[in-house]
Amino acid sequence: MIRAVIFDLDNTLVDFMAMKKRAITSAAEAMIDAGLNLSKDDIVQRIWKIYDERGFEHQRVFDDLLENLFGQINHKILASGIVAYRQAREASLVTYPHVSSTLMTLTKNGFKLAVVSDAPTREAWLRLCYLKLHHTFDAVVTFEDTHQKKPHPAPFQKALSLMETAPDEAIMLGDWAERDVLGAKLLGMKTVFARYGDVFDTIEHGADYEISDITELLGVLDKENNADK
Repeated sequence: MIRAVIFDLDNTLVDFMAMKKRAITSAAEAMIDAGLNLSKDDIVQRIWKIYDERGFEHQRVFDDLLENLFGQINHKILASGIVAYRQAREASLVTYPHVSSTLMTLTKNGFKLAVVSDAPTREAWLRLCYLKLHHTFDAVVTFEDTHQKKPHPAPFQKALSLMETAPDEAIMLGDWAERDVLGAKLLGMKTVFARYGDVFDTIEHGADYEISDITELLGVLDKENNADK
């Protein structure tokens, strides 16, 4: 009997990559307006390269960009990029379609809900609060809670413990096969692959189910729980 649902955050509940792309483009345009003499495409490519090397949550990406270019920071350009990035991020940070209604239905049906994210605690909670999802979950587990990233079992175990739920009573929904699906399956949890959030063109995900819209999760849960009757 499935009693709890664990969600990845970025690219599962939140359209993280769309937000990131818009925010980076806005930052590049603002830095050019502030005097950075490079093309927008060049700036965007350099920013993505830093994120690829340091991780998507790296907080000093514009500092690194300017230091790499000039060996020092022009604070007018830096501030322009940061402000534009934050404004675009807030305007672009949205959930995928039907996330709020699906979470509401799950709560009404008595399911315990959790988030397991590799994001830093502060950033994960900022996203949840901005989207008004901060009261929705029984547990939110981020990197600082275990200092382990998925697919390590520790983050999943922490969420299960906080919900007082056994692995065979929980199902995991995520977009990253090598982290979300693998990590949950190692503990014996059922898994659902969020095809709608996949940014890797994944072919073999290894999950028990695949969905193209989060509302399909409700049918998966009905199927799992009716099979136990």
